[in-house]
Amino acid sequence: MDKTVKAVIFDMDGVILDTESICDYAWDIAGKEFGIEDGTNIQKLCLGTNKNDTRKIITDNLGKDFDVEGYLVRCSEIFNKIEEEKGIGLMPYAKEILDYLKPQYKIALASSTRQVTVQRQLTDAGLIDYFENRICGDMVEHSKPNPDIYLKACQSIGEKPENCVAVEDSPNGIKSAAAAGMRTIMVPDRIAPTEELKPLCWKICSSLKDLKDFL
Repeated sequence: MDKTVKAVIFDMDGVILDTESICDYAWDIAGKEFGIEDGTNIQKLCLGTNKNDTRKIITDNLGKDFDVEGYLVRCSEIFNKIEEEKGIGLMPYAKEILDYLKPQYKIALASSTRQVTVQRQLTDAGLIDYFENRICGDMVEHSKPNPDIYLKACQSIGEKPENCVAVEDSPNGIKSAAAAGMRTIMVPDRIAPTEELKPLCWKICSSLKDLKDFL
């Protein structure tokens, strides 16, 4: 155990909750409806970003004439229908690692998802009480890969970034936490770490269970 680590700050989507498999499906179906050959490629570029930055990424890739708002609304409709009908599963070992870490560290969340959605999804999953604070995408102007959301999360629990560890699955999330001056743990979900990304990672784990080896 590294005694300089005082807090662990988690991303939510693809780390705690298995939302990204649903997103893949929603973006693919909506993409076909809106004439995009493969919506999941665009979705991967947007992993970890809030709505403002997502809009910009889509416009930059698909052009100013593309109906970004209509597309995002349709993606949300498909996602919400699946969430209502089937619920959202946990990522492997999510509850186990939170149970393990909670007595030892401060636990917080830094998610690019909106507050109302984070609140609902974590409550439905029975996990909301694990987190001392939750910083969400609509609480900062620019989300990941900018460091703002992680700096705000560290500040919210009264800890310096160098004493906090971020647990992430996406390149945008790793870049955000590293830029904030934190140690980063990557638990890949949809995207494997690239050679460019590996130097920004303190640890790379195959699952959340591996965090017990060093925290």
